[in-house]
Amino acid sequence: MRWTRLEPGFILLRMKKPPLSQFLRRIDRSRNMARFYALSVEPDLFGGAALVRQWGRIGKVGRVRIDLYSSTEQAMEAQARLGRSKLARGYRAE
Repeated sequence: MRWTRLEPGFILLRMKKPPLSQFLRRIDRSRNMARFYALSVEPDLFGGAALVRQWGRIGKVGRVRIDLYSSTEQAMEAQARLGRSKLARGYRAE
């Protein structure tokens, strides 16, 4: 194993944080419904962007789907479209 010592003043580059993320909830106690829907846009390794969707019952792991886009703008448009449709179905932003 080879160890490398960083020179003084060396700056480590980090990936940028996702430019936009949303967390939505839908709770209806009369129907025993407690759902979440999370959307985030993240960079991929090839210069594009990924829209990561997570959904399921609150308190459980849920499911994940990743949709790839060629640009961040396209991914953010898809995120906004999905967010609007979930808000129309009764989800509330947190």
